[in-house]
Amino acid sequence: MKRILISFALVAMFASMVSAQKVKGSDTCLPLVQKEAESYMKKSGTKVTVTGGGSGIGFAALIEGTTDLAMASRSIKFDEKMKMQNGGKAVKSVVMAKDALSVVVNPSNKVTNLTREQLEGIFTGKITNWKQVGGADMPIVAYSRETTSGTYEFFKEHVLKNKNYKSGILSMPATGAIIQSVSQTKGAIGYVGMAYANSSVKEIHVSYDGGKTFVQPTKANAKSGKYPIVRPLFLYYEAKSEAKVKPFINYILSEEGQTIVDKVGYLELK
Repeated sequence: MKRILISFALVAMFASMVSAQKVKGSDTCLPLVQKEAESYMKKSGTKVTVTGGGSGIGFAALIEGTTDLAMASRSIKFDEKMKMQNGGKAVKSVVMAKDALSVVVNPSNKVTNLTREQLEGIFTGKITNWKQVGGADMPIVAYSRETTSGTYEFFKEHVLKNKNYKSGILSMPATGAIIQSVSQTKGAIGYVGMAYANSSVKEIHVSYDGGKTFVQPTKANAKSGKYPIVRPLFLYYEAKSEAKVKPFINYILSEEGQTIVDKVGYLELK
């Protein structure tokens, strides 16, 4: 009987080890997937470990085989996909939610509205003082995510229209660091996932029609399509691991999982 009990214990331990999952990548996705994992673990008993670092870090871990799922706030790059293929790995993906990007400034800043063109000028270095966009005579201090971040890539592509960030831009390793820096620096500006924005910063109303209409970054405006800076959030995985990761992915895509998406401050798919 003792041997049988030990055998059952070993089987249970082995099953737990096999089903345990690692998720790594986008800091934008991090708060959402952490909440999803907490709820999923209570229901399934499966251990899910979630860590950030940036979309690029997640893809690197997937290529190396050190994560089961890569969270990403951008699509996989061609060279990343080739590295997967060269390693004999087929990659699959799913959109788990959507997210809006908020441009944030210090609460003391009187500027509320900026056009896409003005944002491009600020982050490429053509606009260097707030008085150039209707604000006080004060130098602009621009904060950006670091190059491994999917948010960095998305902002460059969709807001800067693929123009390079200005030389000497202050790169932050995490979204929370941008919030903290902007909240403490009067002339600061940065960009974050809308779910991260709080009362310590001021969200800018953005125009994509040359200044005719300025839209506030709210969930309602993002859902309706009025707010223009919206992107999908992805989970990437190796095809051969599908059976292992699919239950967690299915949970996130379920009605319950999408309710968590909404509660955490992201845009649900349904």
